[in-house]
Amino acid sequence: MSRAVRIGDGIVPKHEQLRTLLSETIARDFAPGDPFPSERQLCLDHGVSRVTVRAAVGELERDGLLTRVRGKGTYVAARTARSRLHLASFHDDMRRLGLTPSTVVLEVDHTVPPPDAARALALGPGGRCYRVRRLRVADGVPMSIDDAFYDAERVPGLDAHDLSRSIYQILQEHYQLPIDRAEQTVAARESDEASAVLLGIPPGYPILVFDRTASSGGRPVEYTVSRYRGDRYELHMSLDRDWT
Repeated sequence: MSRAVRIGDGIVPKHEQLRTLLSETIARDFAPGDPFPSERQLCLDHGVSRVTVRAAVGELERDGLLTRVRGKGTYVAARTARSRLHLASFHDDMRRLGLTPSTVVLEVDHTVPPPDAARALALGPGGRCYRVRRLRVADGVPMSIDDAFYDAERVPGLDAHDLSRSIYQILQEHYQLPIDRAEQTVAARESDEASAVLLGIPPGYPILVFDRTASSGGRPVEYTVSRYRGDRYELHMSLDRDWT
């Protein structure tokens, strides 16, 4: 049951405070299929208006944490991670969804990058990079495999850091390279045998492959290929009509 924590005025809008509180409550106290408190009960528990409750619950629906059944009420959804298309680290993204993230570092190399990584990072002949391969996990379930490449000249000694943490946080705190832009493509593929073993799925199972180049201050910092389980991860986006 949702704990009666009152929402107050502050820099963060009330509906965002409530959304964060409810996502944490869902992760801690609810199982998929459980009925969720009514709008009226949430208003009483947290001292907010129905408009605030509807905004927060609507965001949780879009994030895939709640689902409405017409004529019956609101229920906790199955734990598929539904990510919005936005700029965030895996750890931040999973926490926003009420899931507990963790990372297993599989490989770290200081090496000559493959051609696609060299192009994405704008490395010249002889340029070297750090390659970091990691298994990303949410609530104990393998979610993705990330193969990431970083310009070694811009991030010297990257391999000395705890790379099970958010690398975006490391880039900002230790190298003053906050990620502020990324270009990304997504494609549906079949999993190869090695990826299937790590993700706990059969070979040939559908996966989503993300190809992403992230930049800081207009210069590329990271090139990543991520392979996500198709049954555990989906994307959400809002679309506006373009009249031009």
